Amino acid sequence: MNACWMRSLAALAGALCLASPADAELVLGVHPFKPATRLVESFTPLARYLSARLGEPVRLHVARDYQTHLDGVAIGRYDFAYLGPKLYVQLRSLHGPRPLLARQQIGDSPVFHGKIFVRADSPIRRLADLAGKRFAFGDPHSTMGHLVPRYLLWQAGVGVEQLASHKFVGDHLNVALGVLAGEFDAGAVKEDVFYQYEKRGLRAIATSPPISDHLFVATHRMQPEKIRKLRALLLSMHLDAEGRAALQAMTPGIHALVPVQDSDYDSLRAVMQTLQALGVPM
Repeated sequence: MNACWMRSLAALAGALCLASPADAELVLGVHPFKPATRLVESFTPLARYLSARLGEPVRLHVARDYQTHLDGVAIGRYDFAYLGPKLYVQLRSLHGPRPLLARQQIGDSPVFHGKIFVRADSPIRRLADLAGKRFAFGDPHSTMGHLVPRYLLWQAGVGVEQLASHKFVGDHLNVALGVLAGEFDAGAVKEDVFYQYEKRGLRAIATSPPISDHLFVATHRMQPEKIRKLRALLLSMHLDAEGRAALQAMTPGIHALVPVQDSDYDSLRAVMQTLQALGVPM
């Protein structure tokens, strides 16, 4: 075998190695609804579980903010992504449908609530009492950190212009801690965060209507057969011990990932349409 032929074989072998499925990876995108270090800790068991069963690495990527995450899903930066309800509704409205994989179910229902709350020793008893008070929102793009509580305040006759002040403090944990510290008179968070801090001195004054919970979507570039395989894997995780442990790490109290359809988010669409009519930035 001459040297030229051997060099050709070596080049071909190198090309095959670079194209090997072993070098492929799937990127899972997550929006920053908690501090990035917490999210990496929470979602790494899920990435490892899926990697082992799909036979290819799953790499976790936490976006720096909600808009960056939305843009990443829209342009296909991630192979699949975890989305809050508001981001999903916005994605569907602005960029069209994406393959739906599953939504999370905590307890016996795939919907969740938000809480508007005050310190336990506060004289505030109802939403109307918040006029002239200081209010903490989470991220402007957050479903339960901003949009739904903004809608509830409007229903109670308290627009942000009736508040003494309002501030976006980033995430749900900052909202809870800010109210506990007395920096704000009231705030709004997902109910699981509220219950986490309730015993430290918080009291709810309003509960939101149910909103369909967080979900996973896939990119259009993923092959249909891989979408079906990934969807089936997500929907069956709760059936084995390792899968249940990964789910619990992702979201404490989660029971399973369950089927999802676009119409599950119609109630949130109605809230967002009302807020848009009122001029609230989305």
